[in-house]
Amino acid sequence: MNLNTENIVSRSGRFSEGPSRDVADFSESISFDYLLAESDIKGSKAHAQMLCQVGIITTEENEAIQTNLNAIKEDIEQGKFEWKSDLEDVHMNIEAELTRRTPAGSKLHTGRSRNDQVALSTRIWQRSAMKQIGESLKNLQLSLLSLAHKNESVIIPGYTHLQRAQPVYFSHHLMAYMEMFDRDYSRLTDAYKRVNVSPLGAGAIAGSTLPINRELTAKLLEFVDEEGVPQVAHNSMDAISDRDFMLEFAFICSLIAVHISRLAEDFILWSSSEFSFITVSDAYTTGSSLMPQKKNMDIAELSRGKTGRVVGNLVSLLVLLKGLPMTYNRDLQEDKERIFDSWKTVLLTLDIWANMLKCVNVRADSCRKAASDPALLATDLVDYLVLKGMPFRLAHHAVGELVALAEKKNVLLCELGIDDFQKVNALFEKDVLEVFQLEKAMDKKHCIGSGGTKEKQKELKQWESRLAKYSL
Repeated sequence: MNLNTENIVSRSGRFSEGPSRDVADFSESISFDYLLAESDIKGSKAHAQMLCQVGIITTEENEAIQTNLNAIKEDIEQGKFEWKSDLEDVHMNIEAELTRRTPAGSKLHTGRSRNDQVALSTRIWQRSAMKQIGESLKNLQLSLLSLAHKNESVIIPGYTHLQRAQPVYFSHHLMAYMEMFDRDYSRLTDAYKRVNVSPLGAGAIAGSTLPINRELTAKLLEFVDEEGVPQVAHNSMDAISDRDFMLEFAFICSLIAVHISRLAEDFILWSSSEFSFITVSDAYTTGSSLMPQKKNMDIAELSRGKTGRVVGNLVSLLVLLKGLPMTYNRDLQEDKERIFDSWKTVLLTLDIWANMLKCVNVRADSCRKAASDPALLATDLVDYLVLKGMPFRLAHHAVGELVALAEKKNVLLCELGIDDFQKVNALFEKDVLEVFQLEKAMDKKHCIGSGGTKEKQKELKQWESRLAKYSL
């Protein structure tokens, strides 16, 4: 009996005819899941090697499959491969082309389903995507660290409620984002353990009666733990329906985007005339079509805007999964575009920020002028009284009276006379005016994480060693 093996790949013997044109157009996914091509080929090569080792296909058939899959991969990379929407997805396109090139291709699907094939390819792709995000996160942090080192002595006002609060080193402010991105990297590292599990061999739902070796394919595809032990999914139903690993990745991407968005907001404020703390090179800003004086922080604004898309992708995935029964349902085809978009958006954003930060100039004079506001040291006045034995609440109230008095006299806090201080509280002595010496105030902050002069230096040095240990 002669069969057209190319067409067999795309439809079951159960059906007398293929889907209508509008059904094919509605259900195709090749327009976006072609991104899984390399991952699919990796999985297929490992599967063929396993089938050979357990005696299901011959050595010659395995060699033919390996050779032709390599050739198909090369054609895809060179843009020569013809993608066919009537074959639905990347997996069917590759298998159909393989079967056209060698009869052995018709044996490749032995012992697997498109269900575990899709789950496998997605996991292989996501491992690579997570490593890319991790590398870009590190590059962004290196740029942040470099900017902090260049401006190590610059002091700016720290803000709460967007009101001037206390003086902080510019570098200490940047290091706050280093902590955020470090947590993002830690989440990537932790989530990588859960994506690094092979579903191959779970079949359509219940595994296979064939003598396949799941641990072998897991090893071939590097689904192993730190000791080299193969990691395979232990429940065939969960293996094909699980998308938790994608949700975790989408969440991590969302949080990274949120962190970048917060950084973007700071840079937008700092670059405004009202703050004037930084300038960014023309290469990373734009002008106005009407107002010639404008210099807009479009990269920062776009980053802030794209965050909504990335968060939306996470919500879409959560809603997609919330009502699905076991096991595979075609709804899951909708997961790819969401995860691909989050990956691409976050990766591009991280990379452009890593480059833009190299083109930021900090206006030290403007920063100094803003940080010299004596009201920023009101809390230090409270500490002055506390160190003289006054309860904190009473000290806080006393300094509040001083602030009100300065406002009433229309003078700066440091311009009040010693008589004014002592009228409020006799514990104030002539040395109280030393509190308003900015550098001394910064030197006095010694506790871990406070961002005082010495702590700031330790912080910068510590980050150099922390980043060197990053590994995903």
